[in-house]
Amino acid sequence: MPSPADRKPLIHAFFDEATNTVSYLVADPVTREAAVIDPVLDYDPNAGEVDTRSVETILAKAAAEGLRIVWALETHAHADHLSGSPYIKAKTGARIGIGEHIKDVQRIFRPVFDATDLKPDGSDFDHLFKDGDRFSIGGMTAGILHTPGHTPADIVYLIEDAAFVGDTLFMPDFGTARADFPGGDARTLYRSIQRVLSLPPETRLFMCHDYKAPGRDHFAWETTVAAQRTQNVHVKQGIAEESFVAMREARDAKLAVPRLLLPSIQVNIRAGRFSHAEANGVRYLRIPVKAKTAEAALAVAMV
Repeated sequence: MPSPADRKPLIHAFFDEATNTVSYLVADPVTREAAVIDPVLDYDPNAGEVDTRSVETILAKAAAEGLRIVWALETHAHADHLSGSPYIKAKTGARIGIGEHIKDVQRIFRPVFDATDLKPDGSDFDHLFKDGDRFSIGGMTAGILHTPGHTPADIVYLIEDAAFVGDTLFMPDFGTARADFPGGDARTLYRSIQRVLSLPPETRLFMCHDYKAPGRDHFAWETTVAAQRTQNVHVKQGIAEESFVAMREARDAKLAVPRLLLPSIQVNIRAGRFSHAEANGVRYLRIPVKAKTAEAALAVAMV
């Protein structure tokens, strides 16, 4: 996507080491309008406490730079952190956007949590983006690339010369996202990645996570299409689809469930909204209980 020199976006990254998540403040240098991508709501699962310090850091930076936040954008319904988008909306009036296939994710997880209050049409979000959609952030042009595979709803935000790829890709020395969540698919992920790698080679790519690949002593989250094409350890040029699928499925079978998956998913499919308060005024997260063996099923069933 061509980018006039005066419309190269201002990009500030905010790394949350507790969840290895990178959030971004992306602004038009001329109009000072901005978007926040994948903001984190701080959550302590041991204490059952939430905090807004990560989002407040972003808001403080926006205020210091004279930026007006008009969008809170999610690349997908994250399984590793709770979304801070509702807080940004409450403080700035920004609209919350996500890909239209969030409805598929909602259909998958609504029965898992018996989330009867969930609106399965995606209307908890202010805007549902379709593949190929274009919109504006100030005078900057932004576009949508639907990149399913990690989840059905993943999208990439193309903002002038920069692409925010969510969990589809990691840094070249770390590889690619898992594809074993409900609705995920390694073959679909490979094909989505090829769409990203077909962008102009100089396109800047911004990751949503980093875990420091072996041998690297620092966190990193910016690379280019050219670097991914030639260096990505999972999907660089010359790695065929069948080889990638075999690698990804074998690797995923050994991965642990993300620590915050159950809290995150049930909140994030509601656009960061918690379920309704109970009669005592407290809001609760729901944790489904599964029995691993017949004996465990008996133990769970005992009253």
